[in-house]
Amino acid sequence: MSSIATPLMPIAGHADPVVQPRDVAPRADGRIDLIGMTRGEIQAALTAKGLDTKAAKLRAKQLWHWIYHRGVSDFAVMSDIAKVMRPWLAEHFIIARPHIVTAQQSSDGTRKWLLSTDDGHEYEMVFIPDAARGTLCISSQVGCTLNCRFCHTGTMRLVRNLTAGEIVGQVMLARDALGEWPKGNMATSAEDDDAADDDVGHYSADGRLLTNIVLMGMGEPLYNFDNVKNAMQIVMDGDGLALSKRRITLSTSGVVPMMARAGAEIGVNLAVSLHAVTKEIRDEIVPINRKYDLTSLLEACAAYPGANNARRITFEYVMLKDKNDSDDDARELVRLLRQYRLPAKVNLIPFNPWPGAPYACSDDARIRRFSDIVFEGGISAPVRTPRGRDIMAACGQLKSAAKKLSRAELDRLAEEKQAML
Repeated sequence: MSSIATPLMPIAGHADPVVQPRDVAPRADGRIDLIGMTRGEIQAALTAKGLDTKAAKLRAKQLWHWIYHRGVSDFAVMSDIAKVMRPWLAEHFIIARPHIVTAQQSSDGTRKWLLSTDDGHEYEMVFIPDAARGTLCISSQVGCTLNCRFCHTGTMRLVRNLTAGEIVGQVMLARDALGEWPKGNMATSAEDDDAADDDVGHYSADGRLLTNIVLMGMGEPLYNFDNVKNAMQIVMDGDGLALSKRRITLSTSGVVPMMARAGAEIGVNLAVSLHAVTKEIRDEIVPINRKYDLTSLLEACAAYPGANNARRITFEYVMLKDKNDSDDDARELVRLLRQYRLPAKVNLIPFNPWPGAPYACSDDARIRRFSDIVFEGGISAPVRTPRGRDIMAACGQLKSAAKKLSRAELDRLAEEKQAML
């Protein structure tokens, strides 16, 4: 699918890359996508198409169950909805999945999908299987504004926010690919609307491969707050995809004003892309630090609702050779986390290379030494095993196929040119 020439989202500045939300173009076929809608929104959409209030409420309940419990995308197989109603639903509505552009599998089992929106813009998601869990890494934006210098996604232009449906759709697509939908009998009386309102029919949810979700793909989730919130509420809904908030982690580079809202209104685990412990280095590699500095970021972490020793905040720290990996850096990291009394865990991430990257990965001995110092300071600091490097699916490697120089790339080139003068 070719990309449509959508104008770029306006960005306020290099160090404060706030974006202005923009409406997504309606589908060319005029149908309304039900994925990402709340029950109330589905009911309202049905009412707008001519159903009376009672019928719309019943159909919304049935549709919700088929979409999120059964993973069904074809109205024709919804056996508890009257046969005469199914073609009418298909005429006006659709239960869409993201378009798969390419699908790859790493030698270590990691799977990566390049996906496309209905209006032709590309983004990626990754599934990482382990012995005890399976983690789906999903995107929240097409591209990113943050310009983090170690991150391949940061070299992209930002096209637009993903909708709630496009975010939830990634989870739905992963369950499709993994064969994760419940199996069993949902037989009911298709013509008896009263019977259909009684949750008749039974099935069993088989063992899951997809156990965890991380909002660590393309984009900054807190710059797409409302869509991320709405999507995660569907994912966490006991009658929806029913994944516990304790199994969902939202990663932010430090959008301080939105962090308290994320804790209060979404309530999932928090991960913070820290990556440096001094202003000078963090200003360079995570430019949002120029707007929201380390002090304000760590204060926001200390105030994050729900953080405790059982639900620690994860601090992500990419290991860059001779940049942020010294013994002094490790000791300062311990000092800062202790100063703010943070219930913390540090994920040490070996830098994952990508073409044109300005950094190299710290060597293994240096990473182990850094980890030992943090552990000795009483803070867990495991080293993350790189996954999916051979298909560019590892942390910091995600990037869709867009080739046009972005504002982020132009900023980088200007900075590097200035440094050489």
